[in-house]
Amino acid sequence: QVQLVESGGGLVQAGGSLRLSCAASGRTFSGLNMGWFRQAPGKEREIVAAISRSGGSIYADSVKGRFTISRDNAKNTVYLQMNSLKPEDTAVYYCAADLSLMLKRTTNYDYWGQGTQVTVSS
Repeated sequence: QVQLVESGGGLVQAGGSLRLSCAASGRTFSGLNMGWFRQAPGKEREIVAAISRSGGSIYADSVKGRFTISRDNAKNTVYLQMNSLKPEDTAVYYCAADLSLMLKRTTNYDYWGQGTQVTVSS
């Protein structure tokens, strides 16, 4: 089992920045692929970014150039730095962990956090 706890969400004005953190426990963190997903009201959950065991990353087209995913294996933590935030980034952001060998864009990750709300005002 893997436990994931997100933090760092909140209310920010358009153009501002936030950094989300996700602390993992229960399994060797370096052996996990990690992802950030988001879900806005009335919409499906979607990939924001993901990072592999080796540090390779993928991003949704909507956040490329604005968001950066990173991981600190010594702290068992994955981060999502969000810059130039837009009102359409408003959503609940979820951290997820996956045991698969491939880095996935789909939501079939093995473990999920409870989510943290990000609200961007115009």
